[in-house]
Amino acid sequence: MSHSKPRNLSATLATATCALLGSHAAQPVQAEELQTWTFDTALLYYGEDNDRVQDASVNLLATRRFVDDRSLTLGLTVDALTGATPSGAVRQAFAQTFTRPSGNDIYTVPANEIPLDDTFRDTRVAATAGWTQPLGRLNTISVGFSASNEYDYTHFGLNAKVARDFNQRNTTLSAGLAIARDDIDPVGGTPVALSLMSDVGDLANRGGAESKNVLDVVVGLTQVVSRNAIVQLNYSYSDASGYLTDPYKILSVVDPVTGLAVPRTPTPGIDGPSHEFRFESRPDSRAKHSLYGQWKQDLGGKVLDVSYRYMTDDWEIDSHTFDTRLRWPMGKSAYLEPHVRYYMQTEADFYLASLADTAALPAFASSDYRLGRFDAITAGIKVGWRTAGGNDVGVRLEVYQQRGDVPANLLTGSQTAADVFPDLYAVIAQVSYRF
Repeated sequence: MSHSKPRNLSATLATATCALLGSHAAQPVQAEELQTWTFDTALLYYGEDNDRVQDASVNLLATRRFVDDRSLTLGLTVDALTGATPSGAVRQAFAQTFTRPSGNDIYTVPANEIPLDDTFRDTRVAATAGWTQPLGRLNTISVGFSASNEYDYTHFGLNAKVARDFNQRNTTLSAGLAIARDDIDPVGGTPVALSLMSDVGDLANRGGAESKNVLDVVVGLTQVVSRNAIVQLNYSYSDASGYLTDPYKILSVVDPVTGLAVPRTPTPGIDGPSHEFRFESRPDSRAKHSLYGQWKQDLGGKVLDVSYRYMTDDWEIDSHTFDTRLRWPMGKSAYLEPHVRYYMQTEADFYLASLADTAALPAFASSDYRLGRFDAITAGIKVGWRTAGGNDVGVRLEVYQQRGDVPANLLTGSQTAADVFPDLYAVIAQVSYRF
């Protein structure tokens, strides 16, 4: 990698930001600028149990502040993901063989183990740029750009936000808009929805790259309640259209009485799956509505931060998120911050544990646990302090636990006694440094 690449990337993002503003004059701004940048850096590790997903990421956010409350931000994130993720197939009392997503090989999952796709490896590079400036005495405008790239996924997005102060600056109304286009080019091609997993080398049921478009709108109110309290209320709407299916997720085809995977007749001399599995299918649109409320209270030097979010969508998923933090000063330059987050959601209306081989295929079906019914709790603590040189350091350690529940009417035969939706545990560790 050339040493000039980061500088060229920053220049490109800055150029894009100026283009959004319709401004080409950089020199007059530099003459009035403040003297330093600030940098927020972080190293984060996320690791799931049983050798599932592992993520190591590096984050950098650079901020340049100018006079008159103008600021430029440039962000860069690099994620390295490895491990294994559930394919969607049901665990069985016998070994199961699957064709890999590339279509070039097979892998076997031992009896009584969760079918995991162990080819989950990727590197994601994401960049952001943003500009904020006042418009008159009481208005502020922000514009931004985002882009990310993975082996099989590319994202581009633009966003803008306006805010106006009222009531002697004790009340702020804001509205934001974001648009994004994501291109998906799965390994081995895009599977035809609900088609059968085929033999190694047979890509007849695969198509080319797909895409989706996302529109997000948010309106908000921030109110100073007293000298020690502030409240925020937001409503957001998200509309996604295009290819919303996960091309790597599958469903087991099972006997409707026993719940056992249906054996597949192998092709002589060619490797292939041992049983019948079908690729999932999701609707090509999704509309989400969210309400969010946050309260921050100064408790004699301690700061309590409590928030709640409710989300509902036309996939029939409803979710509730409760989040609480308490920043507790320790001396003049250090603090502790305990954190607890609780999340729960209902399952999508097309969520299924498996497909019965005697039933007609539905229009949409997915056994992805992320669309299932589950709750999760995150708990941990952050320790922060200011160095002698005036820089900020933070160390965060949290644990995550997820418990799922498949409705009884979606289970068949032996599935009623099996752990179809196993628990998930993960550790999150982060070290941050601001200078």
